[in-house]
Amino acid sequence: MAGGRPYAPVQRPPQTVRGWQQQRGWSNGGAWQQHQSWNEHRAHHWESEHRGWGQRGGYGGAFIPEHHFYRRFGHDHAFRIRARPSIYMGYPRFRYGGYNFLFVDPWPEYWAPDWYLSDDVYIDYDDGYYLYNPRYPGVAIAISVVL
Repeated sequence: MAGGRPYAPVQRPPQTVRGWQQQRGWSNGGAWQQHQSWNEHRAHHWESEHRGWGQRGGYGGAFIPEHHFYRRFGHDHAFRIRARPSIYMGYPRFRYGGYNFLFVDPWPEYWAPDWYLSDDVYIDYDDGYYLYNPRYPGVAIAISVVL
């Protein structure tokens, strides 16, 4: 179970997902703005700069099929990103489990500059996808599956 609830996201047709991505649907609700470098995506005051999917108007990105999700994602499937995320559409992107993920939230200022090399993280689903770092309980970075 993701986030203590069953994993049951509403599937969307690929053209709907692509439209949401092209319109940068995650940018609702005073979202973190795009930047051209990885270091610019580090928060100055994460508590006031991040936004959850509910604050953004909901998650409109692609979804991971249930059978893939339970095999590679959730609290029991920690991994290391192992390479600095690249910038795509002005936001950091990384690949894991056969999917591309876009950070639409900044990473906290108190995380090490190279946390993606040294820290285990995992992806879980609540009202959208979030990246969690067990070193920092309670921190949920909004991410989106991109096509």
